[in-house]
Amino acid sequence: MAQGSTQQQSPSTVPPQPPVTSVPPPAPVPLGTQQQAPSTQSPSSAPTQSPAVNTPATQKPATAPSPTATTPTTSPSSTTAPASTPQSGSGIGSQAPAAAQQQTPPSSGIGAGEGPGQAPPPITPPPSATTQSAPSNGSQQSAGQGSAPASSGANGQQGASAGGQEQQPSNEGGAFVFRAEVQEVTLHATVLDDKQRLVTNLDKTAFTVFENNQQQTIKSFRHEDIPVALGIVIDNSGSMREKRDKVNKAAINLVRASNPNDQVFVVNFNDEYYLDQDFTANINKLKEALEKVESRGGTALYDAIVASADHLKKNAKLDKKVLFVVTDGEDNASRESLEQAIARLQQENGPTVYAIGLLGEEKQRRARRALQEIAARTGGVAFLPRTVDEVDEISSSVAHDIRNQYTIGYQPTTPKSVPGYRTIRVEAKARGYGKLTVRTRTGYYPGQERGTSGGQ
Repeated sequence: MAQGSTQQQSPSTVPPQPPVTSVPPPAPVPLGTQQQAPSTQSPSSAPTQSPAVNTPATQKPATAPSPTATTPTTSPSSTTAPASTPQSGSGIGSQAPAAAQQQTPPSSGIGAGEGPGQAPPPITPPPSATTQSAPSNGSQQSAGQGSAPASSGANGQQGASAGGQEQQPSNEGGAFVFRAEVQEVTLHATVLDDKQRLVTNLDKTAFTVFENNQQQTIKSFRHEDIPVALGIVIDNSGSMREKRDKVNKAAINLVRASNPNDQVFVVNFNDEYYLDQDFTANINKLKEALEKVESRGGTALYDAIVASADHLKKNAKLDKKVLFVVTDGEDNASRESLEQAIARLQQENGPTVYAIGLLGEEKQRRARRALQEIAARTGGVAFLPRTVDEVDEISSSVAHDIRNQYTIGYQPTTPKSVPGYRTIRVEAKARGYGKLTVRTRTGYYPGQERGTSGGQ
């Protein structure tokens, strides 16, 4: 499989994409009584402290795992296919949106009585997890499910997307790493034509970037198949028991159809979340993690997504980050609300979220809205198939989408030191095409972190 794609001369056909919608930026509401609203300071600038390395976190049965998270987005896209799988669970969280400054979360598990404004605890690699792409400082814990992961400051910063002028690549761990200056904002964008087909042959001049409705100057532009840090986040609640075999197969096919240099981890969740396999490119290890099925309990979807995004931010060596989420129900166990989860995903260089909702008719509307908003604001897509049999084809479509994106960098006219949420809009025009739609994150909270972009 080619590791670096060149620009194609004709649009390639993919399964129909859902219509692009415009989702307004989140309303800045305090996360807790001691926190400030995002409008005055970005979540990314407020360190979300994790428990100390040796602080016990969530204890799980012998077959369980765990994760961590955060993220942002631009032009959204959602799906239209109805769902048929029955769901269980109560409504979307009614807590206030995400906050600017996070307090250190307690080291106990989800559902242990923490207040609604507290972030979910971090995830920890299981004893058997091998972190092939783990931080180079070797501070990752392998003491078991109940330990919190080490969060090295240096490596935690490597996952953030901020840069200016690209420098010569350096070789770290066998992979070439491109570094960029801290003032540049990086976007990963997908372009679709008026028939919802991918457009992969545009150049830099075809794009215009707006931040807070002000046109920005594009400083860097790439259209290459670069490796990504990918988190596979699968619902392990009781209602998923009959669907897991086909979902697991689709997840493995996603990895096989992706860049061979991708680094992937697996999180299974019910009313708690477990990291069953840390970053690896080993298919057999990923299969083993996905087969740790313990279908029972509720659905802490938002907590699992936020924790997985935080794991990407702190431990991924690759700049481009993606979450692939599969669930069949509405969140009914998270401490994070939908608004809080979205705001935390919109921290600078947060992951793009691709979500599959195997939803039934009973609570389809609210669960569908949650998945669509999460995906849209991070630049991803929410798919709502009628049956689980469609999941495998969707996973191939997601892999194709990820490998055909444009990477656009710009230096914002407003310094990043100025806090507050910033909207993003990207337009594309090219001769020979009608209306083009650019899907990327809808906005971000500025941060001051250095990013890397892996490629070979």
